[in-house]
Formats: sequence, structure tokens, C-alpha cells
Amino acid sequence: MAVDIIYETHCVTADNAAGVISGWGDPELSEEGRRGAAELGARRRDAGAAAVYTSDFRRAVQTARIAFADTGTPVRTDRRLRECNYGDLNGCTVAQLDAARPGHVDVPFPGGGQSFRQVLEATAEFLDELAEQHDGGLVVVIAHSANKWALDCLLDGAVLEELVARPFVWRDGWRYRLDAAQWRAAAAARNRG
Repeated sequence: MAVDIIYETHCVTADNAAGVISGWGDPELSEEGRRGAAELGARRRDAGAAAVYTSDFRRAVQTARIAFADTGTPVRTDRRLRECNYGDLNGCTVAQLDAARPGHVDVPFPGGGQSFRQVLEATAEFLDELAEQHDGGLVVVIAHSANKWALDCLLDGAVLEELVARPFVWRDGWRYRLDAAQWRAAAAARNRG
């Protein structure tokens, strides 16, 4: 069987509107973001999701809580769904990060940051649990651009170096399918190796 995943990025913060990268900063949603979260709810609340998973950053949690308020759908936070830690570049401009991203696929950002490969590995660990807990079901995941790229690589075979070299393009969600049996077998092989 499979786990169907609807992936959405968190809604707009004041940082986003100003062209600033939050990274591991933790801003709240702006008024525009709150409206966007309500619109996300109108699109997704009747999808039949067994659960909504978010990063533990406020902007993702607020998006989920507004979108799925009063639905009874559990909202669970998971720090493995955090945006990439851009280290010294947390809070920089979009242009500054765009220029730096290709050099940090495997090399962590300076100042205690992560590499994009580390985000991919954390997202893979998250998928291990989804394969175990939601086989045959549907979940909604609300997180960040780096996690979306990780899903593109892990589930669609995209190349991480190519993804981080081009700008992130936002839209109203993406759909993925996680072949749970195949994923569990691959995870078991990784753990043995």
C-alpha cells in the first residue's frame, strides 16, 4: 500500500513579505498569512487526512491550526520538518541565500548551520515513521522549502544539487505517494548497512 501526502508550505510571515529568509528564526504569520491559512483550510480540510504534520516553527504550526481548526484532525509537530538552518545567513535576504545555496548541498552553512543533505536525511527519518503509521492513508504536511526539495528527491527522484540551484517556486500544494512497503524495505537495508 501507500501513504498519500499533501504537502503545503507554511503561509506568509512578515519576513517573507520583506524578502527576508527566516531559516531557524521563528516569526509568526502576518495578517496575509492568516488569510492564506484559512484559504489552505478551505482547500484541504475535507481531504480526509488522518493527521496534519508540521515543523515545530510557529509559522507552520499557526498555518495548520488555522487551516484545520475545529476539524478534529490531529496536528502533530515534528522538528525533523524544520527549515534548513542557514547559520549566519538566517535572516538574510532572498538574493543572498539564492547565491549561497548551491555551495551548501553537503557543506553546512557557516555559523552552526546545516547542509541541505542533512535536511534530506531528517525528512527521510520522518518518512520512515509515516510508512509505519499511515500505510493506506492520507496525511497533510506543512513545512518549508527545504523539506519540499527533500520530498522531491526522496519520492520523485529529483537531484538535490539541481533543486537548490534554482529559486523555490510556491504554489497551492503538491501531492506525493510514499510506497510504504518499498520504503520500509529500503529503510531496513539502510539500518543494516
